[in-house]
Amino acid sequence: MDKINKWKEELDLLVAIISKTGLTGTIKWGTDVFTHKGKNVVGVAGFKEFFTLWFYNGVFLKDEQEVLFNSQEGKTKALRQWRFYAKADINEPLVLAYVQEAMQLVEEGKIYKPEKLPPPAVPDLLLQHLEQDDALRDAFEKLSPYKQKDYIEYLSTAKRLETRQARLQKIIPMILIGQGLNDKYKNC
Repeated sequence: MDKINKWKEELDLLVAIISKTGLTGTIKWGTDVFTHKGKNVVGVAGFKEFFTLWFYNGVFLKDEQEVLFNSQEGKTKALRQWRFYAKADINEPLVLAYVQEAMQLVEEGKIYKPEKLPPPAVPDLLLQHLEQDDALRDAFEKLSPYKQKDYIEYLSTAKRLETRQARLQKIIPMILIGQGLNDKYKNC
C-alpha cells in the first residue's frame, strides 16, 4: 500500500483544518505545503507508520504540549515534526493553535538562518597538484565556491589512495575547462 493513500482520509482532514487559517496551499516536493507571505509554514505528509505535520520554522515554536520533535537530530535544524498514528490523534484546536503560532513567526520575520560552515580543506593530493600547476590552480580558483566544494568532497570521500588518484585524473581536465563536477546533470 502506498504511504500517502494509506493516510488519505487523515491527510485530507489535516489539509481541511489548515485551510481554515488562510494559508496558501501548494504542492512542493510532492506533498501539500502551506505558505504565508511566500514563506513555507507547514507541510502535510504520509509515511509508512505515521502521518505528519512539518513546521518549517518549528524550532521557534513554544511546543507547550511537547508534540514536536526533530526527526534527524544533528542534521535537521529548523524543521519540527508532529507525528500522528491514527485519525483520533488529530486535535483540531491544538493543530490550529500550532499553525497560527507558526504564522505569527512569519509575521514577526523570525526565520532560522543556518550557520555558515567554513570551506572544506583541500585534500593534500589536490593541493600538491595545485601548487605544481599554475594553470590548474588558476582554473580551480576561478570556479565558484560550490563547484570547488564539489570537487573537494568528491576527492575526500574516496577511502583508498588509488581511488583518490583516479578521481583526480578524471577531474583535472574538467577543472581546466571550468566545468563543475555535476554540470553535465544540470539543465537536463
